[in-house]
Amino acid sequence: MPREVREVVFVDGVRTPFGKAGGMYAETRADDLVIRCIRELMRRNPQLPPEMVDEVAIAATTQIGDQGLTIGRTAALLSGLPKTVPGYAIDRMCAGAMTAVTNVAGGIAMGAYDVAIAGGVEHMGRHPMGEGVDPNPRILAEKLVDPSALVMGSTAENLHDRLPGITKERADRYGLNSQIKTAKAYADGKLQPDLVPVAIRSAEQGWGLATADEAPRETSMEKLATLKTPFRPHGRVTAGNAAGLNDGATAALLASEETARELGLPVAMRMVSYGFVGVEPEVMGYGPIPSTEKALKKAGLTIDDIGLFELNEAFAVQVLAFLDHYGIADDDPRVNPWGGAIAIGHPLASSGVRLMTQLARHFAEHPEVRYGLTAMCVGIGMGGTVIWENPLWEAK
Repeated sequence: MPREVREVVFVDGVRTPFGKAGGMYAETRADDLVIRCIRELMRRNPQLPPEMVDEVAIAATTQIGDQGLTIGRTAALLSGLPKTVPGYAIDRMCAGAMTAVTNVAGGIAMGAYDVAIAGGVEHMGRHPMGEGVDPNPRILAEKLVDPSALVMGSTAENLHDRLPGITKERADRYGLNSQIKTAKAYADGKLQPDLVPVAIRSAEQGWGLATADEAPRETSMEKLATLKTPFRPHGRVTAGNAAGLNDGATAALLASEETARELGLPVAMRMVSYGFVGVEPEVMGYGPIPSTEKALKKAGLTIDDIGLFELNEAFAVQVLAFLDHYGIADDDPRVNPWGGAIAIGHPLASSGVRLMTQLARHFAEHPEVRYGLTAMCVGIGMGGTVIWENPLWEAK
């Protein structure tokens, strides 16, 4: 029988402060980070009966140890949700949480779910990217990909090669501006409302409380110019124009718009369309360009319709390639207004929901903007984009 496709809305999103790999969360379990996020979502939205959560989809890139054992289900149980609430794990590397959101959104749209939780976690201090993997030797032996495709920093250097107009100095300046914008966002109290404090412990130092991201730092163009280029002698990718290795978790509440309004849940954003694509793995940073083209086409929109952008800063060159393709200035105020992953951090599978949570807050401050997008490059040669509509626009 024919079914009516339902509107899917982003209700709320939270995250832990992001730590440096092996930093403040060195003795904290990965699953406890995402459990803390799920509990905070339920605390912030008491009008949602816990038994109404239909699914919990949690992403992790390295599904091993405390990030394994079908983490969506175990995190749901440990967070106190009823045992009737199912859950599962998902992996699309950096776009894990983004894919968790689009997966449950599909279920909501067709009526399988009314409410779902989607998020991601990565503890890169405990589980470095690639831990325990065994790539099929045919991938390289049959030249399906260049060997550099398996080293994300090398793929960024490859993208620099293909786009010589994106110089190291330009990438450094973009990285510096990310730090400046994040520092201002903290000073203005923009980021703190969606950070979930996390109790942390150290065998040597005792107990503490994580309340802010660990990665942001003060720097300058002069300091950035002195940093090593670890992926290539005399290269262009450094720790100053790329995201670091990080630990952290995110979670978001998604619902059908009808259900959200019946329960009195906030409607922060309405999903419009999304697109995932594959690109040459050795230049995976190019991925957000065709994924955005795909999402725009499905939505019947153009890039000129987009008023706010949250782009994951895995590497400055990846964001700059996107901006150049669409004719957007490096310092366009619509792009990452509060900085991005170069300053905040990029705990792989969790980052997609951070982008969405920040876009939702931008929408609340800018009712004149109708559409925004979240986009990111993805390891092994992919890109992902989700386009959102601001519900405040129609009421202005």
